[in-house]
Amino acid sequence: MAQQLKYKRILLKLSGEALAGKNGNGIDPAILEQYSKEIKEIHDLGVEIAIVIGGGNIFRGITGERSGMDRVQGDYMGMLATVINAMAIQSSLEQHGMFTRVMSAIKMEQVCEPYVRRRAVRHLEKGRVVIFGAGTGNPYFTTDTTASLRAIEIEADVVLKGTRVDGVYTADPLKDKTATRYTTITFNDVYEKKLSVMDLTAFTLCQENNLPIIVFDMNKSGNLLRLVQGEDVGTLITVNTPSDSL
Repeated sequence: MAQQLKYKRILLKLSGEALAGKNGNGIDPAILEQYSKEIKEIHDLGVEIAIVIGGGNIFRGITGERSGMDRVQGDYMGMLATVINAMAIQSSLEQHGMFTRVMSAIKMEQVCEPYVRRRAVRHLEKGRVVIFGAGTGNPYFTTDTTASLRAIEIEADVVLKGTRVDGVYTADPLKDKTATRYTTITFNDVYEKKLSVMDLTAFTLCQENNLPIIVFDMNKSGNLLRLVQGEDVGTLITVNTPSDSL
């Protein structure tokens, strides 16, 4: 069954804010439950799944800096927030019968494994869901950059960026009702049109390593399954896709 899927190994990037649901902060158990069911559907088909999640529902380093906190200190606090979210997702996935590993870029052996690339790949090969926590372990890098870096390291087929919108638009769809969704677009055209997808470092990593990105609505039930089966979901960003695919 897995051989019939379009993507065999994926890196799923989730935002911390999405875990907060309508509360705006903290962790919403209903969102965890929904995401776990979606992930289990593709896991049962044999997809190898790695996850990176932000920490914005708990703490954002850039927010701390704006309030007068040292940026480096704030970024490390943000990294710890991602580990909290990673542990929450781990618990929920395991309640749904999946085997998981949380791997952290900052050593904290009591709660998770240190990140080792070869070990992460081996976990994936054994069918375990691998959740990468603590970002890259360095300040000034976002979890988008973590997602791109880890995806390249584990040789994922694609980065799936789950958001609250269903793709990349010609303009902000919340502000411009005439905005149109791209089905496919090139990395270069995203640059030229100044479209918001990921931070520049993360985006450039994917482009230079020819790693496609798909931006999609994670909150719509069934989207993740449809996506790995090759259906038209969200916006596909690649090196050579025609820019006029709307």
